[in-house]
Amino acid sequence: MSDTTTHGIRVQVRTRYAPERSQPSASMYFFVYNITISNVGTEPAQLVSRHWIITDGNQHVEEVRGPGVVGETPSLQPGQSFNYTSGCMLRTQFGTMTGTYQMVRPDGTPFDATISPFVLALPHAIN
Repeated sequence: MSDTTTHGIRVQVRTRYAPERSQPSASMYFFVYNITISNVGTEPAQLVSRHWIITDGNQHVEEVRGPGVVGETPSLQPGQSFNYTSGCMLRTQFGTMTGTYQMVRPDGTPFDATISPFVLALPHAIN
């Protein structure tokens, strides 16, 4: 599990391998990640975009940028959380993801909330 707090925004990540959506014979491994974004600070903030860095077991790096998450740009008051689930296809049995959420305060001040690196791996791949 990944768990980091930046500027009062806590990002927690849990992952699992999804064999039902994978095709190992074609080197396609699907991983699901569940993310909880919590405002543990004292000021409201809105998530406006994301930046992911995805690295597979062959050190192939892919960067993904885009607006919001799962089609939403959640605003979080202090004490509120937003939870979502998404997924990632890798060509190897393990890899990592890390990144940032671009956030903005009500006064327009932007900041990045860090998503600490987390592992995507088949249960036996990192023994």
